[in-house]
Amino acid sequence: MNMKKTLNNYAVNLICVVSIYLIIYILIKNGVINSYYESVIIFICINIILATSLNLTTGFLGQLALGHAGFVAVGAYTSALFTKTVKLPFLEFPIALLIGGIVAAIFGIAIGIPALRLRGDYLAIITLAFSEMIRVFIVNSKFTGGARGLSGIPFLSNFTNVFFITVIIITILFLLIRSRHGRAMISIREDEIASEAMGISSTYYKILGFTISAFFAGIGGGIFAHYITMLEARKFNFMYSVEILIIVVFGGMGSFTGSIIAAIVLTIFNEALRDFSIYRIIAYSILLVIIMIFKPGGLLGRYEFSISRVFNKIRFNK
Repeated sequence: MNMKKTLNNYAVNLICVVSIYLIIYILIKNGVINSYYESVIIFICINIILATSLNLTTGFLGQLALGHAGFVAVGAYTSALFTKTVKLPFLEFPIALLIGGIVAAIFGIAIGIPALRLRGDYLAIITLAFSEMIRVFIVNSKFTGGARGLSGIPFLSNFTNVFFITVIIITILFLLIRSRHGRAMISIREDEIASEAMGISSTYYKILGFTISAFFAGIGGGIFAHYITMLEARKFNFMYSVEILIIVVFGGMGSFTGSIIAAIVLTIFNEALRDFSIYRIIAYSILLVIIMIFKPGGLLGRYEFSISRVFNKIRFNK
C-alpha cells in the first residue's frame, strides 16, 4: 500500500513538472515569453540550483559557509575550458557539467577536511578566504583569461536542458535528505554531541554534505558559463556568495521549497532593480531585516510543500 502511494506521489509530481515545462515551452515558442523573460527564467533555474545546494550545507547541516561563489567559479571555468578545447557533439555539455561538478567537489573535499573541524564564524571565514583565493587565482592565470575574462564559450544552455537539470538536482537533494544520510545530517544540525553519541560520524557527514553542495554548485556554474558565454572573475566575488546566502535565508534554512520560492522572488526582484543597481544591496538589506523581524525562520522555515499532499487532501475532502 505504501509503495503504491509513493508511486502515485511520484506520478503526480512528474505530471506537474512536465505540465509546467510544456506551458512555458509553448509560451516561448509562440513569442508570448520573449528572449528577455526566457533569460530571467534560466537565471531563476540557476539560482535555484545554487540556493538548494547551499541550503544542504547551511540549512540541513547547520554550517555557515560564505564561499559558495568559489565553487560556482571553479565549475564555471572548468566546464567552459573543457568545451572550448574538446568537441563532442551532443555530449560535450553534459560531460562539461559533470567535470565542472567533480572538480568543484574535489575543491570541496580539500577545503572541507580542515574547515569543517571548526564551527561558526571560523568556518565562515575559512570558506570566504577560499572563495577569494579562487578569484585571485583566476585573475592572475593566463589560461583562464586573467582579468580580461574568458570569452568564446559555446552557447549550450537553453531553457529545456536547464529546466530538467534543475528538476533532477532538486529531486536528488530531496531524496538525499529523506534518506538515512539526510537524517544523519539533520541530527548533526540539531545536536552534534547527541548524534556523535548515537554513532553518527559528524566529520564524515559534514564533508559529505559539503562535497555534494560543492558538486551541484559547480554544475550551476557550468550552466551559467554556457549561457553567458563570457566569464569574468569579478562576478564571483564575496557579494555573489552573500546573494546566494540571502536566497537561502529568505526562503528558510532547512527548506528546499523555500529556496525555490525565494530564488524565483529575488531573481525577479533583482531584475526589477537592474536600472537601480546601486540601491540593490540596500533593498536586499532592508528585505532581510524585515524577514528577520517578522519571520526569523524565513518564508517557509523548515516546511516543505508537497503537490501530492495537496492532491491527496483534495481527494480525501471529496
